Amino acid sequence: MKAAIRDRYGPPEVVELRDVERPVPSGDQLLVRVRAASVNRADLDNLYPRWQFTRLFLGLRRPRIRRVGLDVAGVVEAVGPGVTGFRPGYDVFGDLFVFGQGAFAEYVCVSEKAFVSMPPGMSFENAATLPHSGVLAMQGLRLRNGRTVGPGDKVMVVGASGNVGPFAVQIAKARGAEVTGVASTDKLDFVRDLGADHVLDYTKTDYTRTGELYDWVLDTEAHHSVLRWRQTLKPKSAYVALGGSVAWLLKGVLQGPAVSAATGKRMGMMFWWKPFDRDDVNTLKELIAAGELKPAIDRRFTLDEVVEALRYVDEGRPKGKVVITV
Repeated sequence: MKAAIRDRYGPPEVVELRDVERPVPSGDQLLVRVRAASVNRADLDNLYPRWQFTRLFLGLRRPRIRRVGLDVAGVVEAVGPGVTGFRPGYDVFGDLFVFGQGAFAEYVCVSEKAFVSMPPGMSFENAATLPHSGVLAMQGLRLRNGRTVGPGDKVMVVGASGNVGPFAVQIAKARGAEVTGVASTDKLDFVRDLGADHVLDYTKTDYTRTGELYDWVLDTEAHHSVLRWRQTLKPKSAYVALGGSVAWLLKGVLQGPAVSAATGKRMGMMFWWKPFDRDDVNTLKELIAAGELKPAIDRRFTLDEVVEALRYVDEGRPKGKVVITV
């Protein structure tokens, strides 16, 4: 079988497609024939890696995990003797974040805990876009205490055209919110088509100083300090960031709790992420079945083009998700 492998840290070019032995499932493992996988920003973050301190966990000199890819959808080919929830022929999708990655391959073999069944009528490509980005969007619109975006809330999604943003825009709209999407000039029409009520061009507008007040800001990639967002938020509102530079993370960890305590506004990094939370996955399925959520797929690449797919995402070019078909 073919699988995307990397032996060192670096840009997409360090990834190679190699012939490896097809695994045999044991214990509670499923052998899944991959039909589609999607590329996430997190895949690139792990390649470099983006935050150097994570080498303490990923491997100091070279990566401990050599395979690449988080989101996967496919068909169960074989099952281990301890599997209870699946049989060969089942259509499944899952997030391999805590299961060794490896979605960019012809087959994956991991615990059945990584997967859920695909709903009838859902395509493998659509299913492959959901596990990482869709769940992040769900949880970015909900605080640790369970409070979430609701009808009439004014919501801003910064990075509305990327991996997570298109899901967040549609989920917020489905909950009755008035949504403002922030993106670059060439992606504004795309964000409007997602259902955003308003759009802001970050190349021309300081979106932290528009004069509007928001109940919720979801920032997929933080560039401004937590302090700067205070005047953009209503009382008892929330600013939730999903990522940022090392410098931003250090400041955010220190500033977030202090600003939150002083203002009564929940502000800072989202530290309550639960990868592939089953309740959130079920909600995503329901929204898709109701026609309120549609995965936005920008381009499709074949497995042989995995390096090109990673480079395309690394350059920030996609409007929505990039899918690798197998």
